[in-house]
Amino acid sequence: METLTIKKAEQSAFSSIESFENAQRMAKVLVQSSLVPTAYKNNIPNAMIALEMANRIGISPFMVMQNLDVIQGKPSWNSTFIIAILNSCGRFAPLRFEFSGEGEKYGCKAITTDNDGKRLEGTKITWQMVKAEGWFSKSGSKWKTMPDQMFQYRAASFFGRIYAPDLLKGMHSADEMVDMVADTQEQKNTDEEVKRVTMFLEKAKNIEDVNAIEMQMSDELKEEMANILIEYKSKFKSQ
Repeated sequence: METLTIKKAEQSAFSSIESFENAQRMAKVLVQSSLVPTAYKNNIPNAMIALEMANRIGISPFMVMQNLDVIQGKPSWNSTFIIAILNSCGRFAPLRFEFSGEGEKYGCKAITTDNDGKRLEGTKITWQMVKAEGWFSKSGSKWKTMPDQMFQYRAASFFGRIYAPDLLKGMHSADEMVDMVADTQEQKNTDEEVKRVTMFLEKAKNIEDVNAIEMQMSDELKEEMANILIEYKSKFKSQ
């Protein structure tokens, strides 16, 4: 497991003009490195944000750059980094992962002990939660190919937001953001399809036209538009 050294935060890069100029000089050097990720190459603003984040957490700027993923414009932490920073913060013993349950109740939670020996438990992530949140059904979902690994990553992320929110700075893991972005895109696609079908329904002249349109719809779309279909069918039945 990767070991991080967490130091007390120094003065913010945005606290004064002098601090800001010093951070800019550091950023100019970093963005020219061939070792930094693409998001930071020749991008001083992004590097400045990474420097500020590194300062707040108290770790190396390069470590932040390597583990801060930007998904659809939203920053998120690499899941392995979350585990590493929690294990290295000195507040509790290294995380362990406890699997239990069967069927839909099967799942995992992160556990550890604090410096006083008190047991700490994170939220248990179960198959029931995974499916209810729609994580499993996503196209290319890793929950289908490496479920136990995903259980541990998600359990660590939930644990971190409960017991060390100041280290994660309120951000989700990259895996969570992928699931959230997929949810948003799927909903956008569904909304556009509803608008398109509604346009055809408005042009329907009788109930036979409505039934013909319904036959071409997917089961998911029929469920989404159930009330709208009932409304149009009732409209023609009453005529």
